Amino acid sequence: QVQLVESGGGLVQPGGSLRLSCAASGSTGSINVMGWYRQAPGKQRELVATMTSGGSINYAESVKSRFTISRDNAKVTVYLQMNSLKPEDTAVYYCNLHIIKNDYWGQGTQVTVSS
Repeated sequence: QVQLVESGGGLVQPGGSLRLSCAASGSTGSINVMGWYRQAPGKQRELVATMTSGGSINYAESVKSRFTISRDNAKVTVYLQMNSLKPEDTAVYYCNLHIIKNDYWGQGTQVTVSS
């Protein structure tokens, strides 16, 4: 059993910053991929950023140079530092843990960028 607990969402003005955190517990394994996805109203869930346990990183083009993903393997925690936020970044952000053929999801945290 795997559990993911997210924190750090909220309301921020355009140009502002937020930091999301996601802590995993249970049978997380030592080789995995942790990352963030988001879903805006009326749209499909999309990849934001992922990071393997070995340190390989992948970003969506729309967030490159603004968002930074990092992780603490000892704590099985992944972070997403979001800078220069735009209204189009407004969405529910979901933490994901991928182990071999299985995907686990957090409950989601709302990020709203508005003046």
